[in-house]
Parts: sequence; C-alpha cells; structure tokens
Amino acid sequence: MNDVVLKLKGITKTYHQGDKKLEILKGIDFELKRGEVVSLVGASGTGKSTLLQIAGLLDHPTKGEIWIGDCEVQSASDDKRTALRLGELGFVYQFHHLLPDFTALENVSMPMIIAGVPKAMVKKLATERLAALGLEDRKEHYPSQLSGGEQQRVAIARAIANQPTILFADEPTGNLDEETSARVMANLIDTVRNTGLAAIIATHDRSIAEKMDRMLTLREGKLIESKRD
Repeated sequence: MNDVVLKLKGITKTYHQGDKKLEILKGIDFELKRGEVVSLVGASGTGKSTLLQIAGLLDHPTKGEIWIGDCEVQSASDDKRTALRLGELGFVYQFHHLLPDFTALENVSMPMIIAGVPKAMVKKLATERLAALGLEDRKEHYPSQLSGGEQQRVAIARAIANQPTILFADEPTGNLDEETSARVMANLIDTVRNTGLAAIIATHDRSIAEKMDRMLTLREGKLIESKRD
C-alpha cells in the first residue's frame, strides 16, 4: 500500500495586479503520509491558506501537479474534484461556518446526506462523531446555544463525517481564546490520530505546531522543514 496520500509537485501560484506579477507559491513540493499530522506555519500573508485551498482542490495552481493517493487530480473534471472533496477530503476553518438553523447533529449529518449515506445510518454515525469529541449531550443544540469551542468541535465532527483520507485545517483555533484553543486543538489532534487520518494544520501558534509530527514553514513562496527548538 502506498502510504503517501497527498503529493504536490512543483506547485506555483501567481496573481496579476495590473502590470505586476505576484508570486505567492514558488515550486512547492510536498508529501503527506497516511496517519501523519503536519503543521504549517508562516507569517500572515505568506500563502498558507492558498496552499491549503490548492491541495484541497478548492483552487487551481498556476503550474504543478496534485496527487491524491495514486490519482493525479490537477487535470480532473470538476465533477471528479467535487467527488474527491466530498469523500476523501475534510476541511476545518478559523470560523466554524455551521448552519445556524440546524442542530449540531443535523450539521454533522449534512455531508453524509449529500454523499448518499443510508438515512438509517446517518443519525448513528453523526452521533458517534459528536461523542468522540465530547459533544453527545449537545447534539440537539443549535450553534447559537453552543460556546465557541463547542461550535468548532462540531465543525471538526462535520469535517470527519464521511471518514476522509485527508483533513485540512486552516487556523482552526484562531478565533478562540488561549485556553479554549489548546483544548480544541488537542481534540483535533487526538481525533486525527484515533481515526488514522492524515492532516495538515495551518496555525500561527508555534507551541501548537511543535506538537505535531512535522512542522513546515512557508516563507517567500517556499516550503521549509522547520527545526524544533
């Protein structure tokens, strides 16, 4: 079995502003292995979100190749990319983006319903995802009835609802206070390790980043393996 679940080869991203050319990513090469938790750090504006969006098939690079497992997906159709996002990839953002008129259980159920999971299984699986994050007793609550940390844990449960292969998290605790941030990040890392996911997590907090298997720094468009203190 190939343990590499994500491979980026020569990824570049260039924007044009009038006559100016802005190079955000300059030939990124990267591999993520099954079960690995990798942190991505870098100053604001260095392109961390851009890199995650490209790797997560939400944006296209200017040049380069993207491989999900053994499948080269840069040239894949929109339908194929959508199917991969739904079945193989999970996303957690700085803001939870929960649907306000739906309960925690319904929010977590939504990706499974879209993916065609049998209705008889959806409630059971959604409850299990919430229970794994300590939220079973909050499953019938609406987002407005949950704390910021609870909302973000619901977002994590939703991201892993369809048992993806890869989880992308973009500053998932950036909108939380320090204590809540540490607790939610611990929940996130434990969930990734317990489910055998691979994850790449962008964070500005070096102390959090150092708890992961590898720490990568994005600087001047290049990805650098960071040395630990």
